[in-house]
Amino acid sequence: MKKLLSLALCAVLLHMNAAALPAMGELTAKSAALYDASGQMLYEMNAEESLQPASVTKIMTLLLAMEALDRGEVQLDTMVTGSAHAASMGGTQIWLKEGEQLPFDEMLKAIAVGSANDCAVAVAEHLCGSEEAFVQKMNERAKELGCTSTTFVNANGLDADGQKTLTSARDLALISAELLRHPKILDYTTIWMDTIRNGEFSLANTNKMLRSYNGLVGLKTGYISEAGFCISAVAERDGMTLIATVMGAPTKEDRTADATALLDYGFANFAPYTPDLSAALTPLRVRMGQKETVTLEAGEIQPVVVAKEEASNVTTETHLPDAVDAPIEAGQELGSVTVKSGDKTLLTIPLAAAEAVDRLRFGDVYQSFLRAALMKQAG
Repeated sequence: MKKLLSLALCAVLLHMNAAALPAMGELTAKSAALYDASGQMLYEMNAEESLQPASVTKIMTLLLAMEALDRGEVQLDTMVTGSAHAASMGGTQIWLKEGEQLPFDEMLKAIAVGSANDCAVAVAEHLCGSEEAFVQKMNERAKELGCTSTTFVNANGLDADGQKTLTSARDLALISAELLRHPKILDYTTIWMDTIRNGEFSLANTNKMLRSYNGLVGLKTGYISEAGFCISAVAERDGMTLIATVMGAPTKEDRTADATALLDYGFANFAPYTPDLSAALTPLRVRMGQKETVTLEAGEIQPVVVAKEEASNVTTETHLPDAVDAPIEAGQELGSVTVKSGDKTLLTIPLAAAEAVDRLRFGDVYQSFLRAALMKQAG
């Protein structure tokens, strides 16, 4: 049931009255997008153009790492060994030596906080045996998430033998939203300064917006000369988590200004709305069942983000039959609730059976008839 609800939430399209919202101010970046944590688009500017993301690539590396961690394929104290290939990376790094071992926890910290290119490759090799195999998994995962403008060529976003990682502001927002489904990642992306190697190597977060924007919790910055300044900036405020992706900003200051403008726009013009399903979850009558009613469930309900000017117009419509025939399986979808703003559908939530109800057997019907007859005689 939770899977059904998750799919429904991911499929939400925000139907906004564009004229009712103020216009976004001018941005300096080549492309930008504003999404909420469920993957719901709130604003886009040239958001499907394929551009180089530089080190923002590492949000996919971190996503695959967190998924492996959640599956138990690796532990935080698992030792990861640096290869000659990992140690050869240029750019931002921790100067990993060939044969050096660090805990998976410190590798994640070095990637998320210090944007370490060498550690990104070491983690990729540890999880998949080679960086090439890991990159294949990166591209497969991107397709699964609905990314249409993304091709990864390595685990860190550096140019590689003339090949370039390409993605879009929209795709980065979708990957960021998926990464946020792993709350553990915020233990790393919110670190301002820390150390690894028993305190011998210092890390300072490349995302300076952590100290300049209220509610910022990550996720990743990026820069190479050809890509310009990029960022996936995530902030939590007012019961909402918003994702601002900026690609190809001319300067670091422009990147910060654009991300700030996007997040400010989101918090100023949108609000979370949690539908009240109490009326829809009353027991549903069952025909020819061993129980007279079946309990309904909708799983965990996550707020949907709506334009503030539309919040007062949001209503819910319940779609259920008067009764259902047994047998009924637990988790069987029996109806739905539609969340609407005026005549526009914002969200459809499936309602399912919380329990199984078997069909009456012949003997059950006979005993029921006999009891009814005896009660009538006694009366």
